[in-house]
Amino acid sequence: MPARTPPPTYPSTSAVMKANPAANTRPERRVRHLLREANFPGYRLHWKKAPGRPDIAYPSRRIAIFVHGCYWHRCPRCYTSLPKSHVEFWSRKFNENQERDRRNTAALFDLGWKVFVVWECELRDTPATALRPILECLAEAG
Repeated sequence: MPARTPPPTYPSTSAVMKANPAANTRPERRVRHLLREANFPGYRLHWKKAPGRPDIAYPSRRIAIFVHGCYWHRCPRCYTSLPKSHVEFWSRKFNENQERDRRNTAALFDLGWKVFVVWECELRDTPATALRPILECLAEAG
């Protein structure tokens, strides 16, 4: 468990950080809209019975979808920079986020789930490409 968040260097930083929602983010809402548009409603949001509480889950089909923000989950394509202050704290925090993501994915795989990760940048740049494997899997699952 990381130590408490260090005090922000600037007061505006605190306001920005508090404004970041943990659930129902704009990218999550976009994915849900696209799933409904493709005639795949019936998902569960942040389903507690699945490891990691996937952002979107189809429990009967054992399909989990995580919608990752590039900054918090450290997108391998975006190479987002680290904050300039409290670098040690934030490095540890981001590493723990990534490790938690790996554990959750592994736990779901072990239970026979198919796991998909949609990155914020993919959704912004090429939403059809980002969702194609998910839609194909949902279509195959019936």
